[in-house]
Amino acid sequence: MNRRLLFLPALLFSFAILPAAAAADSYLIPMDLSQTDHLKAYGVAYWYLEQGVRVSWLLNYRGGSFLAEGGDFVPKRAQLKGVTIEKITPAEKAKIMEKIAGENMADVLLEKPPRVAIYTPPDKQPWDDAVTLALTYAEIPYATLWDDAVLAGELEKYDWLHLHHEDFTGQYGKFYANFKDAEWYRRQQVLYEMLAKRAGYAKVSEHKKAVARKIRGFVSRGGFLFAMCSATDTYDIALAAWSTDICDVMFDGDPPDPNCQAKLDYDETFAFTGFRLVMNPLVYEFSDIDVSNYAQAVGPEKDYFTLFDFSAKYDPIPAMLTQDHVSVVKGFLGQTTAFRKSLLKKQVTVLGESEGSGEVKYIHGQYGRGTFTFLGGHDPEDYQHAVGDPPTDLSLHKNSPGYRLILNNILFPAAKKKEQKT
Repeated sequence: MNRRLLFLPALLFSFAILPAAAAADSYLIPMDLSQTDHLKAYGVAYWYLEQGVRVSWLLNYRGGSFLAEGGDFVPKRAQLKGVTIEKITPAEKAKIMEKIAGENMADVLLEKPPRVAIYTPPDKQPWDDAVTLALTYAEIPYATLWDDAVLAGELEKYDWLHLHHEDFTGQYGKFYANFKDAEWYRRQQVLYEMLAKRAGYAKVSEHKKAVARKIRGFVSRGGFLFAMCSATDTYDIALAAWSTDICDVMFDGDPPDPNCQAKLDYDETFAFTGFRLVMNPLVYEFSDIDVSNYAQAVGPEKDYFTLFDFSAKYDPIPAMLTQDHVSVVKGFLGQTTAFRKSLLKKQVTVLGESEGSGEVKYIHGQYGRGTFTFLGGHDPEDYQHAVGDPPTDLSLHKNSPGYRLILNNILFPAAKKKEQKT
């Protein structure tokens, strides 16, 4: 598979220099093993952008370090948050830039803090979302919105959207076999049916399809989309099933279309094609996109995936998304743990995979003027997070490589793109 993004020749990163005081000091936030709190470092960099500080992302230099220029408040903020920061002299800065120019590294200016939103349900459970945990711990501000806000066009207020671990097919996560009598499951079904009817849809599945298509429009106009776990494959399934009913009677009151598989429209999807649906409502699986069975067979001791090493100068987007202080990351399960490589569309870029297994963990691609990034699994620091488990305490995982991948996606939109002049 070609690891270089096909759309990069049509885009350039803007390196316009922000106004800065002539005497501004330079500070390096190292992101290699010397960093005391990698996750908080992203929040510090975001805060700098909010204050108008000139911040550069040094791709492939010491784990993807940040370079900030400003006054005394720059190191004070980092120290306050427990983040390692180093003051560097002009000569040291020049040496760093010389090294970056001569090796597989790049200096990317971050221009402004992205406006962040999380698509999250009003009845979310404490085990629900690693991205919410990451943003909260890093102290990166975000808004939350749900179906009514999406359909009302409120996505246009934001640059970046994360999809909570949602089932966009209208099958309530296919939890029916194990949790149909649980209070939270019954309450969720009543709520979703009420919201669908209030929005003018007879079925939850039709409501979710409309939301999925609205989100696709946001991406096509230049939005950045990030999703994990079941919000990855169920999102594409919902797009493909726009003209057919794939839900069984316990989900929407009538049986599915017997020809629904043949009616799937793969041209409508972001990442996956040619997949087969799992129609049994008692099976905790949506389609053959997911390869959770492989990961479970391997077990936590041997479940790892490898991040690809991209050219920072020629492939800055995938390089940004894979910045980390390690190249091999421990795996983690989810309802959708990883993706079957053979079902990826040819234009999708693989960012991380379990080599030789056919299991792809981390992918990225373009749709219209925007991008999507999918990461399989539920929680990078809880291998098999179960329903009802308490949320992960990220203060115990300050240097988590898996959570770094999430936070790379937060800062990625800060590197503004513009159309290449012809």
